Amino acid sequence: MSLGSIFHNPALIGALIAWTIAQVAKVPLEYLRTRRWNWVLLFRAGGMPSSHSALVTAVAHGVGLRAGFDSALFAVSATLAVVVVYDATGIRRQAGKHAALINAMIQDLASGHPLKQEELREVLGHTPLEALGGVLLGLVVAQLTWMLWQ
Repeated sequence: MSLGSIFHNPALIGALIAWTIAQVAKVPLEYLRTRRWNWVLLFRAGGMPSSHSALVTAVAHGVGLRAGFDSALFAVSATLAVVVVYDATGIRRQAGKHAALINAMIQDLASGHPLKQEELREVLGHTPLEALGGVLLGLVVAQLTWMLWQ
């Protein structure tokens, strides 16, 4: 197996194509929305469509088509896709809202206006106990599912 064989991997190629299309599509879609060309979007995260979501969805679907939708490899790929999409729509979106509010606060301070009393969501992730609870739940459910499937 050589490094060149990476170019014969349809799951990877499809994922990279999906990511590229998503990144490129951001520019004309933003133009339609704002009537301004913003070429920086080619290299920036965020925006419509989500290149992260396109990438992981394409690779998961490619793995399912190649290895089978009942394979462990598809399960890993699909799970990774769910985590990435959840993170993109949840935690990263909240962090973006925080950045916007902090920028507005800086503008208010710089222009001599009092700060607005808007509360930020302070807990974006999980405590170690919450993470442990999720790990244990995942282990139990996977074990029970496997035992029932046998």
